[in-house]
Amino acid sequence: MATFLYKLGRLSFRRRHFVALIWVALLTLAGVGAASAPAAGNSSFSIPGTEAQKAFDLLEQRFPGTSADGATARVVFKAPSGEKMTDPGNKATVQETVKELSDGSEVVRVTDPYQAKAVSKDGTIAYAQVSYKVSGMELDDAAKDALKDSAQDAREAGLTVEIGGDALQAVPHTGSSEIIGIAVAAVVLVITFGSLVAAGLPLLTALIGVGIGVSAITGLASALDLGSTTSTLAMMIGLAVGIDYALFIVSRYRAELAEGRGREEAAGRAVGTAGSAVVFAGLTVVIALVGLSVVNIPMLTKMGIAAAGTVAIAVLIALTMVPALLGYAGRKVKPMGEKGKLLGRAKKQDERDEQDKPAKPNLGTRWASFVVRRPVAVLLLGVIGLGAAAVPATSLELGLPDDGSQPTSTTQRRAYDLLSEGFGPGFNGPLMVVVDAKDSDDPKAVFAETGDEIKGLKDVVTVTPAQPNKAGDTATITVIPGSKPSSVTTENLVHGIRDAGADIKADTDANVLVTGSTAMNIDVSEKLNDALVPYLVLVVGLAFLLLIVVFRSILVPLKAALGFLLSVMAALGAVVAVFQWGWLSGLMGVEQTGPVMSMMPIFMVGVVFGLAMDYEVFLVTRMREAYVHGEKPAQAVVTGFRHGARVVTAAAVIMMAVFAGFIGSSESMVKMIGFGLAIAVFFDAFVVRMAIVPAVLALLGRKAWWLPRWLDRALPNVDVEGEGLRTRTDRGDEDRELVRA
Repeated sequence: MATFLYKLGRLSFRRRHFVALIWVALLTLAGVGAASAPAAGNSSFSIPGTEAQKAFDLLEQRFPGTSADGATARVVFKAPSGEKMTDPGNKATVQETVKELSDGSEVVRVTDPYQAKAVSKDGTIAYAQVSYKVSGMELDDAAKDALKDSAQDAREAGLTVEIGGDALQAVPHTGSSEIIGIAVAAVVLVITFGSLVAAGLPLLTALIGVGIGVSAITGLASALDLGSTTSTLAMMIGLAVGIDYALFIVSRYRAELAEGRGREEAAGRAVGTAGSAVVFAGLTVVIALVGLSVVNIPMLTKMGIAAAGTVAIAVLIALTMVPALLGYAGRKVKPMGEKGKLLGRAKKQDERDEQDKPAKPNLGTRWASFVVRRPVAVLLLGVIGLGAAAVPATSLELGLPDDGSQPTSTTQRRAYDLLSEGFGPGFNGPLMVVVDAKDSDDPKAVFAETGDEIKGLKDVVTVTPAQPNKAGDTATITVIPGSKPSSVTTENLVHGIRDAGADIKADTDANVLVTGSTAMNIDVSEKLNDALVPYLVLVVGLAFLLLIVVFRSILVPLKAALGFLLSVMAALGAVVAVFQWGWLSGLMGVEQTGPVMSMMPIFMVGVVFGLAMDYEVFLVTRMREAYVHGEKPAQAVVTGFRHGARVVTAAAVIMMAVFAGFIGSSESMVKMIGFGLAIAVFFDAFVVRMAIVPAVLALLGRKAWWLPRWLDRALPNVDVEGEGLRTRTDRGDEDRELVRA
C-alpha cells in the first residue's frame, strides 16, 4: 500500500493543476446540486419492529386520513388571576381562536376545549389540540405563522397563551461557537507549523471536503428523506477528521523535507507513510459509522452512512489534494524545525551556533522517557482517573427529549408546565392504545374489556371511552398516566398495558397495541439498549481484525480496544454529570437537566471508537516503524513520541475545538453529542493514547509485537511503515534540492 500511495502522492504533486481542478469541479457540482434540489423536511421517524410503529401503521390502514404521524399543537390558555376559563368573555375568546385555527389548509381538526372537556378542575386552564396533515418540519411557514397569530390575538384579549407540541419545531442552528471552534483550530495549526500557508492547507482541504459532503447530503435530502441533523453530524465529524488527516500528511511532508529530500519526493513519501495511516484510520471511522445500521433505526442508519461518506471524502482529499496544494505552496512550507517569518527567524550565525549545541529533546520525547521509566505508576494513575470519571455513568438514565426538556424561555416548555399545573404531569405524555378486534367475535365487548383492564392498572388517571373506526373492528383509547412522560413509572405503565393486552389476546384474539410519542420513546430506548452489545461486538471485532493487519500484533489491537472502553465510559460519565446531574450545566448552556438521549451511548461507542483508533494508528505506527527498523521496544516508544506526540496533540486539540463548537447548538441532541465527543477525545488522546498506551507497551516489551507465524503468513502485507520505500534509491541531485537555503 505504501508504494501505491507514494506514487499517488508524487502524481498529485506533479499534476496539481489537474487534481485541484477535479476537486473544485466536484465542489461546484455538489453546490449547484444542493442549490437546485427541493427543500427537505424532517426525516420521517420510523422504528421497524417495535409495537409503537406497528400501531402507527395499523392506524394508517384502519383510520385513513387521520394523519396519525402528523404534527400536533396544544394551544394552552390560562385565565387572568381571579377569573376562570368558563367566564363568558374568556370562553368567547377561546372559541374565536379555535375558529381561526380551523381555517388552515393543512389542519385536519381542532378540538374545542369546552366540548372535549379539556378544562382543568379549578377552571383556570384549558387547551385546544390542533392536528395537521404533515409533520412539524414539513409544516409550511404560513401554517406556523397562523398558529402564532391566533395565540397572539388571544393574549391581547387578556389570556395567557402558550403553544406546545411539535408544530413549531424548528431547524436547529449551531450558533457562533462553531466558528469559534474553527478559529481555535486555525490558531493551533499556526502554532504547530509556524506558517500561515502550512496552517491554512488543512483548514482549506477540510472545508472543501465538508463542503462537498454537506452539499451532496443537502442535494439528496429530499430524495433520500434525510433530516437536518444528518448534515450537522456530517459537518461535525467531517471537519474534525478532515483537518486531522491533512495535518498528519503536512507534518510528515515537513519531516521528509528536513531529511533533505526534494519536494516531490517528500510529498510522495508523506502520502506513502502518513497516508497509509490515514487510510486505515479512516477505515475504522467508516466501519464504526456504517455499523450503526445494525440498530435498524432508519434515521440513525442514514446519519451514519452520510457521515461515513464525508469521512471517505476527507481521506481522498488528504491523499490527493493535500500533496497538490503542497506543490502550489513550494518553499512557503518549511522543513520541520525551520520557522517561517510568522514566528520569527534567527540570524544565520545564531542558527549555526544552535546547530553546534546538542539537540534538546522535545516535550514528547521527555514525556515518553518518563513513562518508560515509570510505567506502572502512569498506568495506575490513568486507569484510576478514568475510572473515577466513569462513576456517574452507573446512574445513567436514558430517554428521548420532550417539551419538558426545553429551556424555560420557550413557549413549548411553558405550555408543558401549564398542562402539568392544570391536568397533572402525565397529561403531557398521553398513551394511545389501539385495539384491533378484527378477528374477535364481539369487538364492542373487547373494547369495553380493554378499557376496564387499563383502569385497574397503577398510575392511570384517565381512560377515555373507545373510539371505533367506521368498520367497527378497530378502536383507539387514550390513557393519561399520573407521572411525567420520561419517568420510570410511565414506562412501567406501558409495559403493564402490554401485559394486559397479551391476556386479552389469549381470550379474544384481539391485538392491543400501545403507541404515541411516549410509547415510541420507550421502544426506541429499549431497541437501542438491545442493539448496543451486538453493535459493540461487530464494530470492535472488525476494527480489531483491521488493526491486526496494520500492526501485525495481537496485543496492540487488544490494548487499543480496552483503552477505548475506558475512554468511552469516562466520557459517558461526564455526559451524565453535566446533562443529567447538572454539574457545570450553566457553563454548557444546559437550561434543563434530564435523561441522557437514548441514542447517545451507542452513538458515542461508534464515533468515539473510530476517532480513538485515529490516534492509535497515527501514534503507534510510528513506534512500529521504529521497532521494525531495529530499535528496542522501549526506545521505539520514545521514537514514536518524538515524531508523533506534537502532531497528535495538535490534532486532538483541533478535534476537541471543532466538537466543542457544536455545544452552542439549539438542538439538545447536537449539543450533547458535541460535548460528549469533545470530552471523549480529551480522555482518549491525552489519557489513554498519551499515557496508558506507552505504559502498557513499555511493560510488554517485545511481547507487544508478537504474532503467531501462521497468522503472519496468512495476513496481507500492507506495509504501513513504508518499508518498501526505504529500499528505493534516491533520485539524484535533480530530485534533491536544498531546502534550508
